[in-house]
Amino acid sequence: MNLVCERAAEALNEALDRLEPVRIQVATGEAVGKIAYNYYAPDLYDRRMSVIRAASPTGKTVATLVNYAIHPEVLGNDVGLLSPDLVGPLREEIEAKSGGLAVFMNGAQGGMVTADNRLLDKAADAARGYWHDERSWDECLRIGRLMASEALRIVADAPAQDDPALSCSSRVVRFPVESDLIWAVIAGSPLDYPRNADRTVSARLNLVTLGDARILTIPGEALPNIGFYLKRKMGGKHNLLFGLTNDAFGYMLTRVDFHSFSRYDYVSRTSLGEETGEILIENALKLVEEATKP
Repeated sequence: MNLVCERAAEALNEALDRLEPVRIQVATGEAVGKIAYNYYAPDLYDRRMSVIRAASPTGKTVATLVNYAIHPEVLGNDVGLLSPDLVGPLREEIEAKSGGLAVFMNGAQGGMVTADNRLLDKAADAARGYWHDERSWDECLRIGRLMASEALRIVADAPAQDDPALSCSSRVVRFPVESDLIWAVIAGSPLDYPRNADRTVSARLNLVTLGDARILTIPGEALPNIGFYLKRKMGGKHNLLFGLTNDAFGYMLTRVDFHSFSRYDYVSRTSLGEETGEILIENALKLVEEATKP
């Protein structure tokens, strides 16, 4: 963890040293093709991909950011490989075709939006909608490159913004830890994880406004319905959600979904508690309201 912090600081300093003026393009559209699905309910996921491209005044791409909800877990745990999974080919393809640096930021991918590596002609349990999976590097290449081509297609005709407004605001939120399991992890960690005496943990939410885009951070894995709701209420022309940012406090689901049916047993057990999703929604929308007051 210390090494990660050191490398992050080095990357930040390098970025500051290489600052240059850019114009941005922001676009949102449906990513088409066999990319993602919801393991618990196949069609319950957000097909929208948002892309931010920064280019020099001469038109040279400096960076491309892709925001999409998907677990990069094509290979799974049993193949025995350490890799960037689908994100590696995604970045390589964008950088090869567009230039500059490519960055991927996940969205509201909880419960359980994952890579669509299903072998649709090989059902594991047809009645319940389970399939065998293709867990190979070729499948990582297929999905990552398809995501890259869709990202470049989506942003291709977006209008350039020469002087976009930029602002960042934040809000610290306390989440009760109702789960005995997660509290044991927090309290017993040799990292001495910060926690409050009232059995809560604190997390920071950020709202970034960049031109006609609004970016909201989520300190965990929000389920798709929370993601849809927040995007609908954020009020920007392009609304981006950055999941697993600042903290990674498990799954975030609404109280009506919490332990409601068997498919949500796992995400409920690995959630801070029944009110986590409600607290996230309430505070995220307050942050948006405060930041956008005239």
